[in-house]
Amino acid sequence: MFLGFLDQLRAAGIPAGMKEHLLLLEALQAEVIERSPEQFYHLSRAIYVKDEGLYDRFDRVFAQVFNGLETSFAEAGAAIPDEWLKAIAERYLTPEEMAKIAALGSWDEIMDTLRQRLEEQHARHQGGSRWVGTGGTSPFGNGGYNPAGVRIGGESRHRRAIKVWDQREFRDLDNSRELGTRNIKVALRRLRRFAREGAADELDIDATIAGTARRGWLDVAMRPERRNAVKLLLFLDVGGSMDPYIQLCEDLFSAATAEFRHLQFFYFHNCPYEGVWKDNRRRFQERTPLWDVLHRFGHDHKLVLVGDASMSPYEITQPGGSVEYMNDEPGAVWMQRLTATYPAAAWLNPLPEAHWNYTASVGLMRELMGGRMYPLTLDGLDAAMRELTRKR
Repeated sequence: MFLGFLDQLRAAGIPAGMKEHLLLLEALQAEVIERSPEQFYHLSRAIYVKDEGLYDRFDRVFAQVFNGLETSFAEAGAAIPDEWLKAIAERYLTPEEMAKIAALGSWDEIMDTLRQRLEEQHARHQGGSRWVGTGGTSPFGNGGYNPAGVRIGGESRHRRAIKVWDQREFRDLDNSRELGTRNIKVALRRLRRFAREGAADELDIDATIAGTARRGWLDVAMRPERRNAVKLLLFLDVGGSMDPYIQLCEDLFSAATAEFRHLQFFYFHNCPYEGVWKDNRRRFQERTPLWDVLHRFGHDHKLVLVGDASMSPYEITQPGGSVEYMNDEPGAVWMQRLTATYPAAAWLNPLPEAHWNYTASVGLMRELMGGRMYPLTLDGLDAAMRELTRKR
């Protein structure tokens, strides 16, 4: 089985060999881990994978080879009965019924009402328009329809809610993904400028020939190696409504990794708040304070944010609006700090530009960016790189 596992990893492009295979067998024989699928997963990944950009590729191979082994990496969720979170058959409403559903009111009123109903309700509820449960038109729960509701767990066919309470797992983007086209790289290359950074000298053939002919003896001329001096900060939105754009973002991430020598990347979800992260599996345990990013990387960095900016407007304008935790400051405050620290900034949006006007949060984010939001297309990339080149 383990030899087959090794073959599958190599077929997926993960550089693993017999040395790693023997090391895994030696570790298992020495019983360095407990006999559990989760422990074996972490051990084999630590041995076989040397680049964190290949973690997702490893996960797919592991799931295929060891199909049936259950692993759990999710943290404990909120104290809500599990059966409430199981999606049931969705109740289909007519347009007339949907039109009758009214919003509860302001953000504070919605959150106060939710707290009150959680205290009053003591049993599972299905359908209806008031209690927290599944289906129906209640503003609280999942599996139903209410455009101004709070979805608790489950999935939503309508993707309409002002807040989502759910424990979700995101995956890192694969920066080694090969592009199907070179056009993205060409568009990114517009931003590149070369500077001499004291690298090893290389022979200047033209100057050597000219100097030798002029002086009559061998006159060797050297020139410093040219290196890409652009410093790029890349912020990537992951999870939720960004899932349909994973391949497109991986293409962009791969191109940026290949084109920029000075590249720092961070993940966020929907809107940057006080913490960003490098590893989606440990986004709660190993966050990087955004203040540290602002102080560690200088004003000469170019800032590129990638996301569909599709979220509840409260996530941008209100404290506690984040879908994952109670943030102390609104997302708009952190966006203003980012754009003030990095004047050369642009937002790339994979959502088709024709749909931007239908989502209020896109307009808010575009305003915070000073209009510097561009579609994640070749033309949009070209326009964004031109904008970043002008701001030096």
